[in-house]
Amino acid sequence: MQTLRYEFPADRPAARPSHVGVVGSGDLEVLMTPANDTARVRVRTSVEGFDTVWRTVLERFFARHRIAAAFELNDFGATPGVVTLRLRQAIEEGNP
Repeated sequence: MQTLRYEFPADRPAARPSHVGVVGSGDLEVLMTPANDTARVRVRTSVEGFDTVWRTVLERFFARHRIAAAFELNDFGATPGVVTLRLRQAIEEGNP
């Protein structure tokens, strides 16, 4: 297992915690907890060597969605499209 950590600027606090997805083949679990001033992301992944891909996907996402929260991503081979989908679902669930 590899653990990656990232921080991004954020100015919109999440309204409430959320949990979407599952840790399963090709999928991703996202847990979001509201925070005050940054988006902190911890990625735990079973697939090593994709640090650059993770950074790029997350930078693009948080440039558009400046949600202040702690995000825990538990990955089991999710594609960049699945990562973006699950993050959007977590934000929508946490900000009704």
